[in-house]
Amino acid sequence: MATFLYKLGRFAFRRRHYVALIWVALLTLAGVGAASAPAAGSTSFSIPGVEAQKAFDLLEQRFPGASADGGTGRIVFKAPEGEKMTDAANRATVEKTVKALGDGSEVVSVTDPFTTNAVSEDGTVAYTSVKYDAPGMELADSTRDALETAGDQARATGLTVDVGGDALQAGAEPGAIGEIVGLAIAAVVLVITLGSLVAAGLPLLTAIIGVGIGVSTITVLAKALDLGDTTSTLALMIGLAVGIDYALFIVSRYRSELAEGRDREEAVGRATGTAGSAVVFAGLTVVIALAGLAVVNVPMLTKMGLAAAGTVVVAVLIALTMIPALLGYAGKKVKATGEKRGPTGGKGPQAKPARPGPGVRWASFVIRRPAAVLLLGVLGLGAIAVPATQLELGLPDDGSQPTSTTQRRAYDLLSEGFGPGFNGPLMIVVDAKNSDDPKAAATSVTDGIKGLEDVVTVTPAMFNKAGDTATITVIPDSKPSSTRTEDLVHAIRDQGTDVRADTGAQVLVTGTTAMNIDFSQKLNDALIPYLGLVVGLAFLLLIVVFRSILVPLKAALGFLLSVLAALGAVVAVFQWGWLGGLIGVEETGPIMSMMPIFMVGVVFGLAMDYEVFLVTRMREAYVHGESPSQAIVTGFRHSAKVVAAAAIIMMAVFGGFISSSESMIKMIGFGLAIAVFFDAFIVRMAIVPAVLALLGKKAWWLPKWLDRALPNVDVEGEGLRTRDEAAASRDGDEDRELVRA
Repeated sequence: MATFLYKLGRFAFRRRHYVALIWVALLTLAGVGAASAPAAGSTSFSIPGVEAQKAFDLLEQRFPGASADGGTGRIVFKAPEGEKMTDAANRATVEKTVKALGDGSEVVSVTDPFTTNAVSEDGTVAYTSVKYDAPGMELADSTRDALETAGDQARATGLTVDVGGDALQAGAEPGAIGEIVGLAIAAVVLVITLGSLVAAGLPLLTAIIGVGIGVSTITVLAKALDLGDTTSTLALMIGLAVGIDYALFIVSRYRSELAEGRDREEAVGRATGTAGSAVVFAGLTVVIALAGLAVVNVPMLTKMGLAAAGTVVVAVLIALTMIPALLGYAGKKVKATGEKRGPTGGKGPQAKPARPGPGVRWASFVIRRPAAVLLLGVLGLGAIAVPATQLELGLPDDGSQPTSTTQRRAYDLLSEGFGPGFNGPLMIVVDAKNSDDPKAAATSVTDGIKGLEDVVTVTPAMFNKAGDTATITVIPDSKPSSTRTEDLVHAIRDQGTDVRADTGAQVLVTGTTAMNIDFSQKLNDALIPYLGLVVGLAFLLLIVVFRSILVPLKAALGFLLSVLAALGAVVAVFQWGWLGGLIGVEETGPIMSMMPIFMVGVVFGLAMDYEVFLVTRMREAYVHGESPSQAIVTGFRHSAKVVAAAAIIMMAVFGGFISSSESMIKMIGFGLAIAVFFDAFIVRMAIVPAVLALLGKKAWWLPKWLDRALPNVDVEGEGLRTRDEAAASRDGDEDRELVRA
């Protein structure tokens, strides 16, 4: 591997004009394609195999044209103080709004609150519901605009009017200001780490090019592959972070090779061969983690994972080819490590510091006190992980929106007038096709639900034309995201088992609330298999890289510790509200159900990045004859500063998304940023050297039979060292022949 990448790096250095032209052409092609691509909107949402999805599919068959999974919009009206919605003027405004809403091209039906009893008991609040023929995430922008316009026109008459429902779900927009701040922090860190503006600009430039190609390609394919805006956001987030980091590691190694006296082409080749090998395997772990999301069998997650994985692949390829090419253009503007301006303005090597750097001092301290450092690190992260034991999962609804949004105000108005359960009605589907008496079966279901706790309203059963399928609407007494509502869903399903045994009719619970509950459960069930697959594949990959059993095992256990601590922090901030005001968390509630499995995938890949970059340098020193303790110090001498810089950059990039108004993006940004902090600075910088110091030579043990069976990928560049020794030997032989002559 190292020899191949060495040749690739030198080729890219020599043929830099062609390499740069190819990448610029790809970026231009992708950009033009994205600019001319049709707008795709948001991705469709389906969850194969769960009961709520089965019910939606059944309704599509038995109630054709009813658009069972279609989006819904809701306009909530509140009369001014001292008035009621039944007053003539207010009633006329509502009726005018209902008429205006019915003219939409995607509208299936609009309810009149005065004929559907959608007026509160005190007469001050009323609402109208709009049913659409497409899911809320797939509605056209013009449809959303018409809904909001109708609300604005009604509000102009003096009523308090707010709009809610899933029809207003638009693509999540990351915080642009936060992204700019994140990139600015990354630029400062790069300048400090690499010592010049030119060297610092290379990782930023290549990362932006890579993300541009990746996100533009996603935009081009969005319509054909049903890729939503969230897919691009994830690709942008991951692509920027790894793109900067991968380029940083190669540029940093290039400067180290220059400091050892090698010419620029040779330094590029060696940097690409050694640090580039680590980049390849680090990228592979990220790709495995992201592509592994397909195991969950949720199409939206699969597409997000594969798209982000593709962006990571582009980042790896750019780091291996375009960075060497740009280093060729930069020439002497990228200086060797330690080279600075001399006192007279000329260039000269900086005098060696009188004392070792902070990385060496820290590694030496850990080696002297490994047990104490290990215990403190594990106990500290364990304490932070404690809140994760109280993790509650759910999907964000209008109740989790900021109070400044119309969706949240509509949610609160509806809760005030009718109770919180009106924001999350349950739809019960009674499939009585195999029942002798469908109406009796539906009546049995209705009567049974009325006897359950936490039920406010149960509507009469409505049958299809064939008379073999009925729908029943149930209004819970609690809000959609509460555990009481989840318990009610399970209670109805348990009762449906008895109904099926007695009547032959099948009872299915669906609706947005039930779909969210099923989605959370599906993700919970998939977490362990996903974790086993991703960690297992990466474990095998790391055995090949490190040629050790205990080092990959330690890496996997350290990752579990950091991800649990990160989940604990997310629960403390977003579920309990601790320090939430500092990052703009206005409403606490259940953690987004995708968060645990998403964090496992992304954080595992990023954690293995630091493991590979830090420990391969230790492995390289150990293979070249240093003792285990010396190898740890050497690894920190060469890699600690760069790994710390890479972690800070990644935290800055992820932290930029905390400014997003979308709770999902805010939570992802915070979770990934804090996870990187825990993993890079506590696990990799403290726990890893402590464990390696305690293990000594045992850390690098590998059974002989396995050593023979594994392929030699040569991440540490042993092949280059052997080649140099052979070349030196040939030169020595030639010199001896000349002496004899």
